[in-house]
Amino acid sequence: MTTPQATARSLLLFSLFYGGMVTLAGVLGAKQVTLGPLVVEAGIFPFLTLVGISSGIADLHGKEVADRLVRYGFIPLVGAILMTLFVLQLPTDPGMYEPAKEAFPTILGQSWRMMGAGIISYGTSVTLNVWIFNRLRDSGGPFAKLRGFIAAALSQIVDTLIFITLSFYMVRPIMDLMVGQMIAKVVLSAIMVPAIIWIVVHYGRKLDSEA
Repeated sequence: MTTPQATARSLLLFSLFYGGMVTLAGVLGAKQVTLGPLVVEAGIFPFLTLVGISSGIADLHGKEVADRLVRYGFIPLVGAILMTLFVLQLPTDPGMYEPAKEAFPTILGQSWRMMGAGIISYGTSVTLNVWIFNRLRDSGGPFAKLRGFIAAALSQIVDTLIFITLSFYMVRPIMDLMVGQMIAKVVLSAIMVPAIIWIVVHYGRKLDSEA
């Protein structure tokens, strides 16, 4: 059993990293990448990191702590959006590097619709991930890494349904986009999430035992 001080030590490390990944996901989401036959927006990499960290924290410290981590994640997410909007309104230096001058608002100037979709899909899918992960543990489900994949895959399907629908419904056809994103996210969940959970649980226990 860990002491409150030891628990705070492990939570501090992973909470700081979690906050950084929340803000980075929106920036990297501006790029689409190809992984063999799969096409996915690059924001999935930090987003699946969030999923893995939240599952690892649930395994280490319980669902209530993991849920709190997800809720606190809204703070850097909304803060980053507001700061980006503020910076976009400031006058641009005429001497700024020309390609960057045009690319900056294109990359970071997402519509309010996409920003809102990102906030809603983040809160819904990561909360769902923690809930599924915890329910599988309570019902005697498989070991943590397999539970993490199952929870991540299901929550990422929900994430895709919410984000694509809110962002692109009545703007472009969304069915093919949804299917492709779901397949890519499930495959990446199988690769990334179990490894991240192992890292969080392994090093979290080590930090707690050393405190």
